[in-house]
Amino acid sequence: MKKNVKTFLKFAAKDEIAKSANPSIVRASTIYFRTMQEMRKHQKNIAKGKKVSHWDYGRQGSQTTIHLQNILRELEQAYDVFLTQTGFGAVVLAIMSVCRPGDEIVISDSVYRPTHKLTSQFLREFNIKAIWYNPDSFEDLKSKITKKTKLIYVENPGSNTFEFQDLGKIVAIAKRKNIFTAIDNTWGTAYFIQPIKIGFDLSITSATKYYSGHSDVMAGSLAVSKKVYKKVWWYNQISGHRLSADDAYLIIRGLRTLDLRLEKHQENTKKVVKWLSKQKKIIKVLYPHKTSSLSYKMWKKYYSGASGLLGIIIKSKSKSSVYKFVNSLELFGIGYSWGGYSSLAIYNDPVEMGNRMFFKLEKNHHLIRLHIGLEDTNDLINDLKRSLKFIR
Repeated sequence: MKKNVKTFLKFAAKDEIAKSANPSIVRASTIYFRTMQEMRKHQKNIAKGKKVSHWDYGRQGSQTTIHLQNILRELEQAYDVFLTQTGFGAVVLAIMSVCRPGDEIVISDSVYRPTHKLTSQFLREFNIKAIWYNPDSFEDLKSKITKKTKLIYVENPGSNTFEFQDLGKIVAIAKRKNIFTAIDNTWGTAYFIQPIKIGFDLSITSATKYYSGHSDVMAGSLAVSKKVYKKVWWYNQISGHRLSADDAYLIIRGLRTLDLRLEKHQENTKKVVKWLSKQKKIIKVLYPHKTSSLSYKMWKKYYSGASGLLGIIIKSKSKSSVYKFVNSLELFGIGYSWGGYSSLAIYNDPVEMGNRMFFKLEKNHHLIRLHIGLEDTNDLINDLKRSLKFIR
């Protein structure tokens, strides 16, 4: 019976052997076989890419990680899913699986800062060139494509600045020119958008965030199309990526409530954004809420919902007073790795942004990133209202 995704997340990966609601945590390095013939046959099946109930060696994972892969494969509507120890590990796995010396990557200027450093600095040593495009201009993206372009890399929305791009147009031009496409989909998750269904080849999600939902796990997920499966499978085999059974179990447990949490994050964020947009000290809210904006139109075109991460731009001649605004918040923790149940705030210094070419803050403008958690929204708004008074 075909199940709604909300029902699927509640029933997936039940342990039929232990008869438990959640799968067992299987920790293993050695995997036993009855005969050498059985081992070799199993290894051939793995090499052919066949779905298996267990691996031949613990470095590849265990039944627990396979359970998680099966859940995410269905959620992502992907050909397959690979797991990594961190979200950034999935970024590295995606890029290194398809790019080789002499290739070029056309990449959005608004990507996650470590991704920026990987592509602009580290990959340069391997003669892989990053060419940056303006995330607000599809024409700029098109103009950066050359015969050497192997990959178009998108983060949607943009990291910290929340630009939404026309994903369908990007996929269409990439397919015409036989270029691979990758997207960092951590903000939207596969609950609100399934990039592989749109036509992307590689879809990255930091499972550390909403998939876990409790701020106590590090993990990454890379969903792939059939077109790139063998390339990613090969690099994954030799790169040593492996998610622990304990972390896989915690993510499975978190996924049970993914729908409930994301819908509550969205509900809370809409209420907070409505209040923020009326505050004179806040000159712009970076979130798809204004129906006349390009960001809203692009979000509405591809997403079924919105998560809890946003940015606000504050105008003030006093940076210290903006710091005081952040420091005085009582219900917003100061820290990284959003996507958990609690609210967070952080001041985005230029060092947080990386070497952005197409986004520059005006003089006396300050960018704050907020994650709206699952707390009572009246409490969050009152906390923000009290702290805004410190801005001069």
